[in-house]
Amino acid sequence: MQDNIKKVVIVGGGTAGWMAAATLSRFLDLQKCDVTLIESEQIGTVGVGEATLPHLRFFNARLGIDERDFMRRTQSTYKMGIEFVNWGKSGDAYIHPFGDYAHKINGKSFHHYWLRNRKEDQSFPLSDYSLPVKAAKANKFQFPSQDASSVLSTFSYSYHVDAGLYAGYLREYAEAKSVKRIEGKVASVQQDKETGFIQSVKMESGQIVEGELFLDCSGFRGLLIEQTLKTGYQDWSKWLICNSAQAIGCKSSGELEPYSRATAQEAGWQWRIPLQHRTGNGYVYSSDFISDDQATETLLSHLDAEPIGTPNQLRFLTGKRNKVWNKNCIAVGLSSGFLEPLESTSIYLIQDALTHLIEHFPTLAFESAKIDEFNRVMDIEYERIRDFLILHYHATSRQDSPFWDYVRTMNIPDSLQSKMALFKEQGHIVKYDDGLFLEPSWLAVYVGQGVIPTGFHPGALDMDKVRLNKVLAELRSEVQEAARGMTSHQKTLEEYLKEDSKLQNQSNAAASLYGVR
Repeated sequence: MQDNIKKVVIVGGGTAGWMAAATLSRFLDLQKCDVTLIESEQIGTVGVGEATLPHLRFFNARLGIDERDFMRRTQSTYKMGIEFVNWGKSGDAYIHPFGDYAHKINGKSFHHYWLRNRKEDQSFPLSDYSLPVKAAKANKFQFPSQDASSVLSTFSYSYHVDAGLYAGYLREYAEAKSVKRIEGKVASVQQDKETGFIQSVKMESGQIVEGELFLDCSGFRGLLIEQTLKTGYQDWSKWLICNSAQAIGCKSSGELEPYSRATAQEAGWQWRIPLQHRTGNGYVYSSDFISDDQATETLLSHLDAEPIGTPNQLRFLTGKRNKVWNKNCIAVGLSSGFLEPLESTSIYLIQDALTHLIEHFPTLAFESAKIDEFNRVMDIEYERIRDFLILHYHATSRQDSPFWDYVRTMNIPDSLQSKMALFKEQGHIVKYDDGLFLEPSWLAVYVGQGVIPTGFHPGALDMDKVRLNKVLAELRSEVQEAARGMTSHQKTLEEYLKEDSKLQNQSNAAASLYGVR
């Protein structure tokens, strides 16, 4: 067909660029559509996106990537959730798990029964009803069960991955499928004088690279989406006030844990991500409340082992572009916006943009209905993730530093205010079709940081106290026994990465049967 797009240009490499290239090489016929990626080895990548969400498993599966090969090549480990330390108050800790808390009782969400029990009797911690929490804290991991009636089916998993190695892995994948790579820097961008559409980019070498659809993967600078198209940016820094980060690796120390850790500090928080070959660390902070030198001192003083290299300094402004898709340009990754790495959403947002691009892939007419729908869905995604991240900061009782005083008392978006009000009154968690984080995620953060409802759904009064205590005791016992019987994370990983691993079929089955929780 004459109006089909025949030239796609990706400006920028890194994780975003090569995820885009791999996706297009898998879902487009590259004999009829050329895909070219431009990147410069002189321009560094952020390279801190090492913790991921379960969605990445299904992205890799759609590309036909073998999980075991991917994990070996990217030095990955398994991830069952994120531990938050000192967020609600100093000394507290909880895990946001990739999985459910028990299961529905008589068709109603479990947590209403837990809330009733908490008000009527001595209540056990909510974490006692979560298999991924119990397993993670015991350094256990195994693949989810295929039996939907088993408690071993109530969780999902993701990876801790070396982002640089992952980008290289996808580059190899994409180039094998005929994606062309051009080394060098873009010197200028040419636009159509009437429509403003991007026509080509000119390299510093003088080479002209023409395209019909452009993907901006140039990172924070937004070379195409902002510097060229002047799309505009929604500044959310009044709610997500961290604007700086320092990242550094250190040598591995101790047993590999199947979860990430986010530890609240004086003016932000510090991440810890265990890989096979090293541990990733970083301090995300607000420069309004701490100096860079103080941040460096805090980061280095909380490493598990000897540092590798020196900290990599990053600056950012939280928010998103007014449009992720503008004219014939789509921003992918940091060029579209940044909501900080607190819940490992950066790689997910790359994947989400690419998924919607494939669903709404344009012709040369660049149909406005497709563009509008793409931007609508991406706006919802960003705003709902934004609210979830703000919740972590705002739902705190900490009063030990100006930073925590600010986030505890700040005005929050109306959309989050209404969600919190509903939960505080009766434990209601807002459900929606579009958006990343589901009921168990909100429940984990609410309860983990001390937001406890004054009431519960009246439907949870449908059994007497004796019966309820018996049901809850059985659920706790089921979770405890299942966690006790699981294999250690380290042993599962080592066995799986062997060439002749018998666990391959279990992983394939889990990938095909279990969605994201």
